[in-house]
Amino acid sequence: MAVQPGERADAARNRRAILAAAEDLLRRHEPGQVTIEQVAAAAGVSKATVFHRFASRTGLMRALMEERARELRDAVTSGPPPLGPGAPPGERLAAFLDAVIALASRNAGLLTAHEHALATRKDTAGAREANPVYLFWHDHASALIAQGLPSLDADLLAHVLLGSLHTDAVARLVRDGQAGRVQAGMRALAGALLGTGDPPRG
Repeated sequence: MAVQPGERADAARNRRAILAAAEDLLRRHEPGQVTIEQVAAAAGVSKATVFHRFASRTGLMRALMEERARELRDAVTSGPPPLGPGAPPGERLAAFLDAVIALASRNAGLLTAHEHALATRKDTAGAREANPVYLFWHDHASALIAQGLPSLDADLLAHVLLGSLHTDAVARLVRDGQAGRVQAGMRALAGALLGTGDPPRG
C-alpha cells in the first residue's frame, strides 16, 4: 500500500493495519456485518483512530477501494497496450472493462461493502458518481468512446456501461464466479459500440 505524501511513519502503519484488517474481515464476513468497531479491534487501534483517519465507514471503504483500484489506474495510464496507451480505442475499452470486472471478481466483498456504505449513509453527498475511482473509470471510458466515435454521447454511454456492472443481476454473476461470462458480454458491447471485433484478452 502506498504511503501518502507527508504521512508520518506511525500514521502510515496505522493506515496499513486498518485497511488490511478491513480487507480480511470482508473476506470472512458479509459486508453489512463488518463494523468500525470490528476493524479497529482487528487492527489493534482505537475506534477513534479509525474515525480520525477515515471519518466514516464510507470513507474507510472508499480508501480501501482506492488502494485496490490504483494498480488498474497505473496500468491504464502507463502500462502496455491494449489496457495502456497504444491500442485502438475499441480494444482499449474492451480491455479496460475486462480489467474492471476482474477487479470486481477479486474484491466482491469490498465492492458490496462500498455500495452498502454509500446506500446507508445519512447524507446523499458522495454518491458513486462523485467517487474518485468511479470518476476516473468514467472519464477513461468516455474518452475512449469519444476517440473511437465522436458522434456518440460518450459521457452518457460511459455511465451506461459502468452502471450496468453495478446492477444486482450482473453483480450476482460476478460473485457467483461467472466473471468470464460478464467479460464476454461487455467485450461484445464494446465491439458493437465502436465497431471492433472481440479483441484478445489482456
